[in-house]
Amino acid sequence: MTTFTAGRTAAARPTASSGGLVVIGCSRRKRGGTKPVAALELYQGWCFPQLRERIASRPEYRSRTLILSARHGLLGADDPITPYHQVLTPDRALCQRDIVSTALAGHLERSQAKEVLLLLEPLYFQMLGLPPLPVVHLVSDPVAHWPQVTRVLDGWGWTA
Repeated sequence: MTTFTAGRTAAARPTASSGGLVVIGCSRRKRGGTKPVAALELYQGWCFPQLRERIASRPEYRSRTLILSARHGLLGADDPITPYHQVLTPDRALCQRDIVSTALAGHLERSQAKEVLLLLEPLYFQMLGLPPLPVVHLVSDPVAHWPQVTRVLDGWGWTA
């Protein structure tokens, strides 16, 4: 059974041992510079500062965090990239969907996640599609609903 949450948490959630996965949509605001940096460090807008504060020094959480980029598709938190500007349009989301889906399937095989927290605006959700996991939490405005995001992460044992 798939449970969606939009600004609320599911009633029952597996424990931290279930292996949660976070997928967050990229942000327009990025660090300046020309040298590659870890994807999690590049993005400065949306809810990246809050997420970074929670997982920056925790490699075990960073390895279970993916970033959905309008230009690059699905990135790991530590994948090195340089600043760019790419608007996600409906056409681009559709064109990237198969590539992103294949990348997500590969990651899920390696991570064995049982549930996923999607921090995605609707167009990014369209680009990703519904992950094939038993529990899916969808928060389309994580800035306004950050307490709900932290409840999911806390439920997984992802403490700062």
